[in-house]
Amino acid sequence: MRILVSNDDGYFAPGIAALAEALGTIGEVTVVAPERDRSGASNSLTLDRPLSLRRTANGFYHVNGTPTDCVHLAVTGMLDHLPDMVVSGVNHGANMGDDTVYSGTVAAATEGFLLGVPSIAVSLVSKSAADFSAAARVARDLAERFMRAPFPQPVLLNVNVPDVAYERLQGVKVTRLGRRHKAEPVVRSVTPRNETVYWVGAAGGAADAGEGTDFHAVANGYVSVTPLQIDLTHTGQIAPVFDWLKR
Repeated sequence: MRILVSNDDGYFAPGIAALAEALGTIGEVTVVAPERDRSGASNSLTLDRPLSLRRTANGFYHVNGTPTDCVHLAVTGMLDHLPDMVVSGVNHGANMGDDTVYSGTVAAATEGFLLGVPSIAVSLVSKSAADFSAAARVARDLAERFMRAPFPQPVLLNVNVPDVAYERLQGVKVTRLGRRHKAEPVVRSVTPRNETVYWVGAAGGAADAGEGTDFHAVANGYVSVTPLQIDLTHTGQIAPVFDWLKR
């Protein structure tokens, strides 16, 4: 099994090292990741300059671009064969609910999905993120399941793992995305040069976190697996917008 691994925390992140090690026990792993932390990069592609691809001493490749750039470059120009799977992560921190819109971790997996490859984004729901082994093992379990029973069509899965030992996980639940409250306001500060700068505020707390959501599953010790799709069409508003345009 040929597995392409990427992330948004950068090629040096401990989460991607743990993921590559775990997946390396079941397949041939190629790591292509950003040269620096690109968290929050979403699905952006770099179109205003060329990209460079460099190999590090441990065999990982890094790209001076976004997570989407990394997967796009690897699948369409670097690899001799289409990978059997793209796995992105293990991200330091949750990617649940509205987070998926901004997440570079999810974006890397999304690019694989758009290119016709089954893809998984894996995140460890933790602020300290001292141990990525349980989340990496969950990713390996899912990859092994793909090997045993391939999904009938390309699939995009968003996986969030509680920050507990693997043996303490309560199981796996298939979930829907919850919703967060709106983000906190930007934080304004002044630099030593008397320049005003702004930091993006923290994400809002969970607003829709009832049973069946990713928030609820993780809070109760379960691995959350959410199937994602790319179609953003709000089908329920097609008729109302049609009527509105006729007024």
